[in-house]
Amino acid sequence: MTIGENTSFVYTKRKGMHITSEPAILYFGTPVVLVSTVNEDGSYNLAPISSVFWLGWRCVIGMGAVSKTVENLLRTKHCVLNLPSVHEAAQVNALALTTGSDPVPEGKKLKGYQTVRNKFERAGFTPEASLHVASPRVQECPVHLEAEVATVHGLAEDDPAKAGRIVTIELRIVKVHVDHTILADGEPNRIDPDKWRPLMMSFQKFYGLGKQVHASTLAEIPEHLYR
Repeated sequence: MTIGENTSFVYTKRKGMHITSEPAILYFGTPVVLVSTVNEDGSYNLAPISSVFWLGWRCVIGMGAVSKTVENLLRTKHCVLNLPSVHEAAQVNALALTTGSDPVPEGKKLKGYQTVRNKFERAGFTPEASLHVASPRVQECPVHLEAEVATVHGLAEDDPAKAGRIVTIELRIVKVHVDHTILADGEPNRIDPDKWRPLMMSFQKFYGLGKQVHASTLAEIPEHLYR
């Protein structure tokens, strides 16, 4: 059976078809996250990222060390991780090639970035007050995760060409806000994956999730056992 028989994938499982490859990036597919932080003058910064993963109520994000978001996180120790759905794709895209840094870092300047101070206005998003941190939430996003910085680590410290250029930041989630439309019926503490359609990024392009492709044995474990 080929993978494409039950899905829209165009590739088939054929023996001996692998070749060695050296892609410039390995962004095989992760959720898009809008990280909101507070600038030194009290204004807000908003940065789209896709280098992110969660374990329990901990989250790790990866970003360029000279970014405005990292600067704000190191100073204030808090942020909000806003998860857009596929419906906010155009607004997220409006933030492409923008930075809160002034002047624009050299690496970003080569890619065509420009300084934008009011990113909420640029993307047509609405800032909303958080409960536990000073960073704002993005009202239009279905999920808001208020977070505090736990630890900061350098990445690729063993590579002289990359050392000091990338950081990973472990965040402690302190409050979760979820739009009621993506919750499981009658269960305020469980998100229904059939209702939740996160915006995904794969190799710099936007995608959404499709239908479940196979039953999951792990899904039979009650979620409360992970708490």
